Amino acid sequence: MSRKCDPERYTPEERKILSQYFTNLDGPVFALVNLPEVVKGALFARYSRSPKPLRRLFLDEFFQDAVVVEQEVVDRVGQARAGRLYDTVFLEYGDDSVAQLGAVHLACEGVSNILTKVLEWGRLMSYLEQSTRYIPYTDRPEGRWKYHVPEEVCLEPDLKAEYEACLDEAFETYVRWLEPMQAHFRERYPAKEGESEAAYQRAIRARALDSLRGLLPAATRSNVGIHGTGQAFEALLLRMRASPLREVQQYADLMLVELRKVIPAFMRRVDHPERGVVWSRYLAETARSSRQVASELLAGVDPEPRPEVVLSDFDREGEVKVVAAALYAQSELPDDQLLGLVRQMTEQQRSQVLSAYVGERGNRRHKPGRAFERTRYRFDILADYGAFRDLQRHRILTLEWQALSPDRGYTTPPAIAEVGARADWDRIMERSAGLYHRLRAGGLAEVAPYAVCMAYRVRFYLDMNAREAMHLIELRTSPQGHPSYRRICQQMHRLIVEEAGHRAIAGSMVFVDHSVDDLGRRQAENHAERRRRGRPEGCS
Repeated sequence: MSRKCDPERYTPEERKILSQYFTNLDGPVFALVNLPEVVKGALFARYSRSPKPLRRLFLDEFFQDAVVVEQEVVDRVGQARAGRLYDTVFLEYGDDSVAQLGAVHLACEGVSNILTKVLEWGRLMSYLEQSTRYIPYTDRPEGRWKYHVPEEVCLEPDLKAEYEACLDEAFETYVRWLEPMQAHFRERYPAKEGESEAAYQRAIRARALDSLRGLLPAATRSNVGIHGTGQAFEALLLRMRASPLREVQQYADLMLVELRKVIPAFMRRVDHPERGVVWSRYLAETARSSRQVASELLAGVDPEPRPEVVLSDFDREGEVKVVAAALYAQSELPDDQLLGLVRQMTEQQRSQVLSAYVGERGNRRHKPGRAFERTRYRFDILADYGAFRDLQRHRILTLEWQALSPDRGYTTPPAIAEVGARADWDRIMERSAGLYHRLRAGGLAEVAPYAVCMAYRVRFYLDMNAREAMHLIELRTSPQGHPSYRRICQQMHRLIVEEAGHRAIAGSMVFVDHSVDDLGRRQAENHAERRRRGRPEGCS
């Protein structure tokens, strides 16, 4: 099986350079090698805001004034012994922790937004994804918009033609309204005196892209950079190989080939008949049986109406337990005894403990310690798929989501009506829903979500401790954030105060921003522009 990413032409000299640093030059999946870790990290950092493939980005921005040398033979001293050691410890003894000792930077290009959610599932990995708010989807490589056409759909010519016509129209509508939307925001938020023109225009474009991204279907293609250990990649590949989607299975095969070039010892179990194959089969069978049981037991039950954000579970003693946990390391008392003592304290005394434990936070990166992990919140959220994409990437929490469909309705940003695009918006949403239902009726239920526009709502839950809640809510309510997830996280903060009654915990989240309408990224872009101007000449 061979799969090509967007065509990128390299000269013989460029190919000679790239062959030293990437495990292949033509496929959509490749690992980074022979580069300092800081360079790999910097490449991935640029990835999210650049429309370029990673290898082109490397040539244009990172490989400068370097001397090209002949490809050297990799030093294999010790590799045979290492391989034998891993066979013994990893395969025979089953010591999985050994696989945490080798890590890889892996790029996956041209993946659908359905697949990005699969790739970004694991907690013990780091991800950088091409951003829909910095990169407009206006280009057409080889005359095609950047969306994935599932192989399952290609087997049905009539459905394939309808699928492509529907998604083409969605992209064309997105592009047609991009400039009018920017003009709308320029009129609404005129440039301020002394403001950087470049920063202002970037903020305007980001706000326009934020407003229009709901038109993009879940099939929209993206680039994802992943950094993870051998153990994390093994777990990811086992899940991917259990997926019913061919795109997911194909990328699993491509990833395994590239990972075996750099960490072969840690990838031996993935397709071993008695190890990984059995494991993936178990995952697939439990998923199938769970769907069957759910369909039988929940048949005919309609969802009750709920607000956008519901605090579905919390501990009413949460603040008491956090105070007890804050005292634990500073005392010699057993855990249960401390909890009993804190229950007898006055509210003022408990507040005194928390105040000392949290301290004076200079910025949102100053966070209290693990005592805040003593209580949890579970939020059930019904939000547009675009907001879900952003919140799903938080790793230190528990998250599950339901299948994407048009049945929960869609959101419409206020700017869509203000600029006069409401009729086009509704038409694309209706056509997206129609295609989804035709795919299901045609026996392609598994791939139907590819057709659903990102403005449609998806239900998911976020279950997290108070420490992660502080991180997520403060980060995602910052003024430069997307309006959809800002609103969700503002509601989460209010629910911690008003429903859970954890006022002291919520009060320690001093960098939560409850402001409303503004030109989101204006302040951040101007700050970034000032930093650029302050750099020494030659820095970028």
